[in-house]
Order: sequence, then structure tokens, then C-alpha cells
Amino acid sequence: MNMNDIATNIAKIRSQIDTYASNCGRNPAHIQLLAVSKTKPAEDIRTAYAAGQTAFGENYLQEALSKIGQLQDLPLEWHFIGGIQSNKTRALAENFDWVHTLASEKHARRLNDQRPDSQPALNVCIQINVSGEASKGGIEPEEIMPLAQAITEMPNLNLRGLMAIPAPTDDIDEQHQAFARLAKMQQAMQQAGIDTDTLSMGMSDDMQAAIEQGSTMVRIGTAIFGKRSASVET
Repeated sequence: MNMNDIATNIAKIRSQIDTYASNCGRNPAHIQLLAVSKTKPAEDIRTAYAAGQTAFGENYLQEALSKIGQLQDLPLEWHFIGGIQSNKTRALAENFDWVHTLASEKHARRLNDQRPDSQPALNVCIQINVSGEASKGGIEPEEIMPLAQAITEMPNLNLRGLMAIPAPTDDIDEQHQAFARLAKMQQAMQQAGIDTDTLSMGMSDDMQAAIEQGSTMVRIGTAIFGKRSASVET
């Protein structure tokens, strides 16, 4: 995709965020656009940065590390949104600003222990399997509080909130229901004294419903960079 297309797409998405937020009485400034750049070259990220985008989400660690190295001259914010494996936690702890897919105390402790003292606490979100899909990562809702409480005691982690990838559907009501469940889970955390500020939910096909249910960070890839090529990394 050429430079003009990426810049145009980012402007369009930002306009949509503004419209959806304003229509439901929310401040658009409270919703961050996370550009999902997996399988896209570093040059596309550089183009997106020139268009004002600074936060990028990556799913595949080795691919991400390559791009982080190529783009270290830019003040980018790197978010890991792929599955976590124990043998990759050190690289995540050392190279990313956010990890959205935390789903076990074991991985939380590894990230905490491996985060360099020279860096600020790693921002993390707990991933919830909000639709109960066997193929999706994330914990069950009843497991949130024990994990959240454990994370709050880890000095090198900063628990920011919850993340989910609901089952894909074109049914607007179903989209709303899934996102509303995640929002209620965050409210329960806050009522229990665990203060968080992030709901990482909503992608290209369900962004409007996510924003209307309180999303503070939408993860948009295809609508910015175009269709993705296949990646063989897990």
C-alpha cells in the first residue's frame, strides 16, 4: 500500500472514532487508535508515523523485534497482542511498552522479573475469553480477580485493564453484548479496589459497537494497512 493510502486510511479511522464517540456522548480523546501492523513491513509503519500514528500492535515476536530494530530512530509505542509463550517473555519484557494478552500468573511473574530496572513498569492487560471460544486465548471471567490482585503486587507491571477478541459476528446486538460483558468485568474490578483505565476492544469490523460500550483502545489493522499476507510464525 502506498504512502497516501495509509495516511488517508488513518485519517478516515480517526474521523470514524470521533463520530462514534461523539454520537454516544464520549470524548474521542479518550479512545486510542492502535495500528495493528503484523505482517506489514517497517516502511508501512514509518509511513503511518508520518501521518501521526505512534502506537503499533504486533502479534509475532520475531517479526516485531526486527521492526523495532529497524525503527528505533522513531519514538514509537509498541504493543504485543499475540499469544504469550514462556520462552518469549524476556524479549517481551525488554522490548515492548504494552502486553495485551496476559492470561496467567506464571507469565505475569516472568514478565515482572524480566522487565529491566532501567525501564518503566510494563503496561499489561488481562485477556478475557469473553465469548467462551475454545480456540481463543484468555482466561475465564471468574479468574480475573485472583490474577488482577497478583499483578497489582508486581512492581514492574502496571495493570491497565482488560482485553478481549469476541467471536466474529455481523450481528450488531451480539457485538454490543460481548463488549458490554467486558465493560462490566472492568467495573467489578474497580468496585473491588483495582483501579484500571483501559478496555482494549474493537477491531475493523466491530469498532463502533466497542466504542459505544466504552472501549478506550481500538486495534485496527486491515482498515489501515490493507489485507495481510500470511505469516508462518506462531
